[in-house]
Amino acid sequence: MSFWIGVLIFAIGILVSVCLHEAGHLLTAKRFGMKATQYFAGFGPTIWSTKRGETEYGLKAIPAGGFVKIVGMTPLEEVPPEDRDRAFWRYPLWQRTIVLVAGSATHFVLALFIFYAAAVATGLPNPAAQSFKPLDARPVVGQVSACVIPGFDLTKDKTLRDCRAGDPAGPARAAGLQHGDLVTSIGGKPVTTYGDLVKAVRAAPPGPVQLTYRRAGTVHTTTATLVATQRPALTDTELTGPLSTVSAIGISVRYPKRILHYSAAGAVGGSVTFLGSTVEQTFKALGAFPSKIPKLFDALGGGERDQETPISVVGASRIGGEAVELGAPIIFLALLGGLNVFIGVFNLFPLLPLDGGHVAVAWFERVRSWLAARRGRPDPGRVDYNKLLPATYLVVLLFGGLTLLTLAADIVNPITLQ
Repeated sequence: MSFWIGVLIFAIGILVSVCLHEAGHLLTAKRFGMKATQYFAGFGPTIWSTKRGETEYGLKAIPAGGFVKIVGMTPLEEVPPEDRDRAFWRYPLWQRTIVLVAGSATHFVLALFIFYAAAVATGLPNPAAQSFKPLDARPVVGQVSACVIPGFDLTKDKTLRDCRAGDPAGPARAAGLQHGDLVTSIGGKPVTTYGDLVKAVRAAPPGPVQLTYRRAGTVHTTTATLVATQRPALTDTELTGPLSTVSAIGISVRYPKRILHYSAAGAVGGSVTFLGSTVEQTFKALGAFPSKIPKLFDALGGGERDQETPISVVGASRIGGEAVELGAPIIFLALLGGLNVFIGVFNLFPLLPLDGGHVAVAWFERVRSWLAARRGRPDPGRVDYNKLLPATYLVVLLFGGLTLLTLAADIVNPITLQ
């Protein structure tokens, strides 16, 4: 039951965010004096509506978005003579730009509020943990092992088994290393990353080796007696390759905290930082999107669903429901905020019929007019939207097809948190 409640709450959250997107357009248009005749939540047949002033507000039968009708948004629209002075295209470029980007700005503001609430209530995922690469990290000691596992004996989780009687004692623990120590050199050779440390240890013969580390600002030197063991190559991320005999010291790198918790005041900076990180990750995900399309087809064919493939609104709502069912509100809030960031960024792409496409056309018109004036030529006027229709239809078909593909994958082979 909690799963479906979570799905419903998440879906409502998406619908509300889309309606707020359109409200951003509506309020800024009204603020500048433009005429807005309709503001509806949903599409299709009208369920209910009421008129306040010159604007009709209402609900449509299909809760899959919303829209606002601003007179004169495109030259293809027939504007009544009495409305021409208040048509969208008659207003200064800076005002039209604000109206067009207000929708995306609303998503960013909403995401910021969601991230702030998460920062105070549940904490926020640490971006540093998500992009953490152990071998590139500073050689700060995380765990200090009580022993060295003689062979490469893994559990079902692909982690080394626990220590047993007869296993060699951990060299680092015997040498006095502790959590948080920064290793600076081993065998007289400086190390700047954990990868440098592992390579130096593996290359050294078993036996005593001098090790220098910094603890609380003080430099210490100790001797660790390295132990021989079996390990795969460092580049073998699948841990299935051949083993070789190397030396081990019995430490792991310190991983960053997965969740960062904040006070009410500290959450302001934390939520802004997380918003910036989410925007950056959104651009990276959009850049990698083409490479994920074949994996979506594989998932439709019964292959294992790649956890990093795109998801639809249905898939996101399903994950939101699972988060509620598992008692993980941090996932629910981070996903809802992240989805708002994605919608905000995506809508700013300079492609019609997206808001960013209208912004691009408006600024193209201004630049073209400026160049014409500089050359002493007449103003070429507005862009002929009829010539842009084929490209617009192509964008609609492309994104529509990708939406159906992700939707089908989320129904047939969904991503789950289990």
